[in-house]
Amino acid sequence: MRMTAGKWIAGVAALAIGGAALAQQAEPESLLPEDRHNEAEVEVGPKPGSFEAAFPNMVSEPVVQGDLDATPKPLIATWSLEKADALVQVIEGIGAEGLDPKDYDLQALRTAIASGPSQELDELASRSFVWLVEDLRDGRTPMDARKQWFVVDPDRDRFRTADLLEQAVASGDIAGTLAQLDPTHPDYARLKEELAKTEDSARRKLIRANMDRWRWLARDLGKQYLITNVPEYQLRLTVNDKIISTYRTIVGKPGRTATPQLAEKVEGVIFNPTWTVPQSIVKGEGLGAKVLANPAWARRAGYKAVKGANGYISVVQQPGPGNSLGMMKLDMPNPHAIFLHDTPSRGLFNADQRALSHGCIRTERALELAITMAILGKGATKEEAVEVATSGKYTRVPIEREMPVYITYFTMASDIDGDLATFKDIYGRDAPVLASLDQPRVSNRATETDEEVVEIIDDLRT
Repeated sequence: MRMTAGKWIAGVAALAIGGAALAQQAEPESLLPEDRHNEAEVEVGPKPGSFEAAFPNMVSEPVVQGDLDATPKPLIATWSLEKADALVQVIEGIGAEGLDPKDYDLQALRTAIASGPSQELDELASRSFVWLVEDLRDGRTPMDARKQWFVVDPDRDRFRTADLLEQAVASGDIAGTLAQLDPTHPDYARLKEELAKTEDSARRKLIRANMDRWRWLARDLGKQYLITNVPEYQLRLTVNDKIISTYRTIVGKPGRTATPQLAEKVEGVIFNPTWTVPQSIVKGEGLGAKVLANPAWARRAGYKAVKGANGYISVVQQPGPGNSLGMMKLDMPNPHAIFLHDTPSRGLFNADQRALSHGCIRTERALELAITMAILGKGATKEEAVEVATSGKYTRVPIEREMPVYITYFTMASDIDGDLATFKDIYGRDAPVLASLDQPRVSNRATETDEEVVEIIDDLRT
């Protein structure tokens, strides 16, 4: 008998919800929103007894893997007229990928071809090919137009420019070599299809911007991952490009505490977390003094305070239904202190606009998600996960199987119902990307942002 991954996850969810009833008496109904998608019939493999087949390794092997220790090869090759003509055809059709033929010296290349084989043709063709690789692999948008973008794209190492140049010229398959760089996520192909049938100039530009955003990420996100689209306020658990479960989210408020764009890994699931209260609240809002002066109130609220000899007060909220992190957090270390977590204020998930936090991502049905992550990550069995979740004690369950988490920002993408949709640009991040499409292509551009890393200190009491 075959079982879908959706049914398997639904079984996990049932256990999670059953266990949650013991620990979340205040709002158990918030774990079962009406618009649940996690029980969809999604065929991903054989019955759950074959765990490895149903939930494969996270990251796929790249199509091209350069030798990182090898001496870099020259970025110039010898081009025959036939191969140079094939390159011209690729450039002439590059608009289908949301790029502009004018960026790749098309006219100069045609002129050089008309003059016959030459050093000039080799240089022009090689340079145009290199520029195509850079834009298709890394994205055309310069780094200063990618606001709060902190993802390091691994494709520059996986698909080395000189290796691709050598492969293209040796095989003569210019188009096929470059096609290896297309993002594998289904949304890229869907946006490409929409671009082909859209004539409205503003819509075409928005499509192009969001196609480019896919290039900023790794070409292959992996076989199994979490991905959240911030302006959509949704988190997805994805296996083999199929959505297994979706969760509404609450994200950062616009401004300094807007949620940044990241690609991180879940290293553990923390059940019944503690919350170390930031000094902006302990000292700035007087919470430390209040906890010390009102021990009975502090016990009810779950706060414990320690005052050092120098007068420094630290306050930690203990695990419990009222804890500001709720019943779980996903441990995903990063310089921004961003993570996914529960919240006791679950009614906020019913709001249409949910840019309400100080940067971290609050997740509905969080205990269901936590138990699922613990099981998929081979950190615990179903029974063990439910036991620690309902114990009331701080417990960190390590994740043995790598689980990537992508925090993205798409203003045009497939929604959770599978429809191509546009989303409000809540942080104003579209404007610089759209503007860059009207500017000449930037050569020798930076590969990492120099933007300030904002460490999020979330006031979680809202």
